[in-house]
Amino acid sequence: MSVVLRNVQRAVPVRRAPLRRAVCALRAALGASRFDVGLVCAGNALMQRLNGDYRHCPEPTDVLSFPLHQVAAGELPRPRCRDEYNLGDIFLGVEYIHQQCRETGEDFDDILTVTAAHGLCHLLGYRHDTKPEWEQMYQKEAQILEELNCLTGSRLRPLTAGLF
Repeated sequence: MSVVLRNVQRAVPVRRAPLRRAVCALRAALGASRFDVGLVCAGNALMQRLNGDYRHCPEPTDVLSFPLHQVAAGELPRPRCRDEYNLGDIFLGVEYIHQQCRETGEDFDDILTVTAAHGLCHLLGYRHDTKPEWEQMYQKEAQILEELNCLTGSRLRPLTAGLF
């Protein structure tokens, strides 16, 4: 299946092909290769609006995930027809991420990939509202990023390292 990537912002250049390849590898590491995923690279204005509308927090953010299926953490959806082979959409706040990377000195492309991994985990039911949920999500992110690291020689780590 496919990863559909749309860049709807112009503030930050995005290397689309490497991001798409990384998301495909992460999806495979999650056992979800047969599912489609939508990936939208968004600016601060759109992320602020979506965050306000859906999370009642009207400020830009790094990632928002909109799953099409409600599943328990780590479960794959059980589609009944072709149209249900879609995990959902991930909105990456690339302008926000870029600003954070400038402040911390981290590599933008690496953090974009790690943020996409975080969004993918959310599409598969992982959450981080409590410490046990965070621990479970952190372990899954670490696992899939380690698989990607083995494929690419990178040294990516989960975003949520210091959440709790």
